[in-house]
Amino acid sequence: MTSGGVRAPVAAGSFYPDDPATLRASVDGLLAGVERPAGPTPEPKAPMALIVPHAGYRYSGPVAATAYALVRVARRAVVLGPSHFVPLGGCAVPAGDAWATPLGEVPIDPDLRDAAAAAGARVDDVPHLGEHAIEVQLPFLQRVMPEGFSVLPVGVGVGAASDVADLIEILSDPPDLLVVVSTDLSHHHDAETARQLDRRTADAVVARDPTAIGPFDACGVFPLRGIVEHARRRDLPIQLLDLRNSADTGGDPSNVVGYGAFRL
Repeated sequence: MTSGGVRAPVAAGSFYPDDPATLRASVDGLLAGVERPAGPTPEPKAPMALIVPHAGYRYSGPVAATAYALVRVARRAVVLGPSHFVPLGGCAVPAGDAWATPLGEVPIDPDLRDAAAAAGARVDDVPHLGEHAIEVQLPFLQRVMPEGFSVLPVGVGVGAASDVADLIEILSDPPDLLVVVSTDLSHHHDAETARQLDRRTADAVVARDPTAIGPFDACGVFPLRGIVEHARRRDLPIQLLDLRNSADTGGDPSNVVGYGAFRL
């Protein structure tokens, strides 16, 4: 955290470009590259929630873009992701005022933070300081959301799907709000094994069955189970938009990471 309560980016220059013009062009190019259905089709309804990957843009960016290309009217975002480096039980939201990327600062939504804290989330910057999973979503949001939008990053640690779903329920009432769950899928398998494992996980997500998502099926398994439980409770359909792995986007096929994009 830098002076003024603004979290400086830690993934710029590694997971995504650190030059503002290059980053803007990269994200815009990924969004423009999303295939649209051929022929006249009705405009799809704006999503209330997305599930997107969080690897380097070179690998997972095209998959994430298939979800972000659907964003229309949201003015606030809640982004839930795992804590890769700091042990965490339950959820943690930042105490700071804003998060920065090379594209500028995004203010933390104080009302959403207060609501999360009242629901039991810790107000603690520490789980977020070195974490990339939520940060890498911000440049996409900065290109698809209106100027002046606010965000609430939520680090999700070990916990029950029902507890995460309860928090999502509390935070997702405003009609102008977008929920984003940041998770990759399987890790460190060969490409064909990963495809089989990730297809099984995607089927569980679409079936809205959080109990069928195993502990090693996704690095963000706890926020993923939570959004799936939320969809099950509210009878919200979940649509699979894209399912690939790092071998499909230029990585080593003997050791891949899986990526899925979904919308609610």
